[in-house]
Amino acid sequence: MAGSSGPIGVLALQGDVREHRSILERLGAEVRLVRSPDDVAAINGLVIPGGESSVIDKLARVFGVREPLRTAIGAGLPVYGTCAGLILLADEVLDGIVGQVSFGGLDVSVRRNAFGSQADSFETELMVPVIGAPPMHAVFIRAPVVERVGPGVETIAMLSDGRVVAVRQGNILGSSFHPEMTNDGRFHRLFLDNVDRSQYQGTVAG
Repeated sequence: MAGSSGPIGVLALQGDVREHRSILERLGAEVRLVRSPDDVAAINGLVIPGGESSVIDKLARVFGVREPLRTAIGAGLPVYGTCAGLILLADEVLDGIVGQVSFGGLDVSVRRNAFGSQADSFETELMVPVIGAPPMHAVFIRAPVVERVGPGVETIAMLSDGRVVAVRQGNILGSSFHPEMTNDGRFHRLFLDNVDRSQYQGTVAG
């Protein structure tokens, strides 16, 4: 059953935290909002929401959670990042602002705001075989694109023009779009299944 592997964190520094929490709880997860190193130590999975990646990066350092998260992700903490969350998980951010860094762990190169400004946001139907039918109604808001995929990374969703918009690698899942905005829980269920299979135990502190 979802949530059987212990608390699931949602990084609650900025972005669409409430929507992720709602879907996770609907799927049966025990949710903890993550704002401190002690919070990081108490979770067995983490969702990094959409928002502004450079702001989340700065706040993660201010609140002292950046290094504990980097360590936990490296130790196998299951993580799902949407939009800004995907950027924060990428090993390489191609067009970050000066001084911006990521948590890393996902062997991809990501371009921020690859589709343009907020006015260029769009919605489309995506075939995602790993979550089954029907197609996912995907919402892209100032979304990133994965421009390089490392050898250990699986592409799980692409646009019709071939651009990569969802990937997974080991304990990490990332999407350019926002499933939480359409209340489609299949990506969150995929993440929770990863948590249930994981041997990770939340013991990492700052």
